[in-house]
Amino acid sequence: MTELLYRADAYRREATAVVLSAGPEGVVLDRTPFYAQAGGQPGDTGWLRWAGGEMAVANTVKGEGATLLHLPAPDATHSLPPSLPPVGASVTAVLDWARRHRLMRMHTSLHLLCSLIPGAGVTGGQIGLEKSRLDFDLPEPPTKEWLTEKLTALAAASHAVSERWITEAELDANPGLVRTLSVQPPRGAGQVRLVCIGDPAAPVDLQPCGGTHVRDTAEIGAITITKLENKGKQNRRVYLTLEG
Repeated sequence: MTELLYRADAYRREATAVVLSAGPEGVVLDRTPFYAQAGGQPGDTGWLRWAGGEMAVANTVKGEGATLLHLPAPDATHSLPPSLPPVGASVTAVLDWARRHRLMRMHTSLHLLCSLIPGAGVTGGQIGLEKSRLDFDLPEPPTKEWLTEKLTALAAASHAVSERWITEAELDANPGLVRTLSVQPPRGAGQVRLVCIGDPAAPVDLQPCGGTHVRDTAEIGAITITKLENKGKQNRRVYLTLEG
């Protein structure tokens, strides 16, 4: 089992850990600050460092059971296998923090976008470094200009971003919390994580989410809606990007 340190602190940039297994398919640690690819959010990249060695992490994905796989980047020469840490070794797992933080800003921006299109189910989405998108079950979205103005204002309002856990039974009793139609919240542990933007008593947005987010919307900066696409009878795709 891999302890997911980002759940307690998404701003943790590195951590010491013990190698449980290592091979070409990936390295399993007993604990990690790396986020595993899921729900439209890319997996983290970075480095594993140990006495006498270093491995660049090209991606992080879910492994068997409750483990995470840190995938080794190919050797720079493409002729040698990547260096792997020995099983049982103590390593320092170091995030590519600039990349992670930008993905956090993007992810929180998509939650703000959801808040501006209430009642419409989310049929798909993807978080990227340069642009991100959400697809809505919607006849016609608002204009790019209106969404850009409202999103940037919401971010600048410095809304706190928090989380809390509810039981799966509580979620079942409140199905309206789930906005995504194609991807359901992770289940099986008996509880579900809710991400709240703004005052919990009157949230700007509240929905189940397992990803990483900024602490305050002011960290996001200016948000621009770059494109609206018609992807079907009632499927509207909305793209956004960030400044800086």
